[in-house]
Order: sequence, then structure tokens, then C-alpha cells
Amino acid sequence: MSALHTIKAVLWAFLGIRKRSGYEQDLAKLSPFHIIAVALTLVILFVIGLIVLVNWVVKN
Repeated sequence: MSALHTIKAVLWAFLGIRKRSGYEQDLAKLSPFHIIAVALTLVILFVIGLIVLVNWVVKN
């Protein structure tokens, strides 16, 4: 599967809204290692984004 498909699957998981059929397809096709790597990367980017946002709000 493509990296884009893995990213989309992880983003759907973050939102918590996913059809069971889509989840089962992803489970069958995607590598757990790719999912973990993408999830960790997205979490780090999210935390960095929150830190930047808080710093920006505090400075203004």
C-alpha cells in the first residue's frame, strides 16, 4: 500500500470515525510497522503544532 493510504488510515483512527469494513481492509493490507511510524510522526507534529500555537498566543 502507499504511504498516503497509511496516513489516511491513521488520520481516520485519530478522529475515531471509521467504518468497520474500512478498518478490516486496512488491517489486512497495511503493515503494523508503517502504521506505528506514521502515527508517531503525526503525534510529534501535533504536539509541536500545539507548542507553536501556545507560544504564539502567549506572545500576543
